[in-house]
Amino acid sequence: MNHVKVLEIKQSVFANNDKQADELRDLLKQKHVFLLNLMSSPGSGKTTTLRQTIALLKDEFKIGVMEADIDSDVDAAAIAATGAKAIQLHTGGMCHLDAAMTRQGLEGLGTDDVDLAILENVGNLVCPAEFDTGAVKNAMILSVPEGHDKPLKYPLMFSVCDVVLINKIDVMPYFDFDLEKCKEYIHMRNPKAKVIPICAKTGEGMDAWKEWLTKEVKEWRA
Repeated sequence: MNHVKVLEIKQSVFANNDKQADELRDLLKQKHVFLLNLMSSPGSGKTTTLRQTIALLKDEFKIGVMEADIDSDVDAAAIAATGAKAIQLHTGGMCHLDAAMTRQGLEGLGTDDVDLAILENVGNLVCPAEFDTGAVKNAMILSVPEGHDKPLKYPLMFSVCDVVLINKIDVMPYFDFDLEKCKEYIHMRNPKAKVIPICAKTGEGMDAWKEWLTKEVKEWRA
């Protein structure tokens, strides 16, 4: 009877990307640039939240934004109107950015005059969570209309995020959304995640978000 030799290959298919992500973080540390990876579903209020964030921090940090979309430059134009440095990244149909693509985006943005770089990732709760972009911190936005059960349905997204912004809390009375249950589900996936309820439109909760992000940026750049 012939014996077949079996080799078990246990290296992650993401190993090369993870290596590039670590190298990018090392480079960002050397240049004192903080990179935030911002993720969410389409329509959650990423761009509105980002515009308000820039308004709160523009006097403290030099901010650059990379807007990632499959097509169009709508979001980049909206961010550029705030006075922040902004470029549009077209993914060519891909639903995420990886470390190499992010590095290419940073080179296009230019980081010599940037303290805080923000990547507004492609809008969905699956693919972006699978790829380490090289960001210092991962943030995501969950909007009230999406429902409080999303952490149960998209576990990886919530497990990789350092902070979760629960946006559109002004419409909570009109939706069957349980804030405390949502927090419970998030911490089931990620006990260390910071949860900040906000309304980017009215500004409610944005000071807490500003405080968290300011602290993280200053610690990274120290």
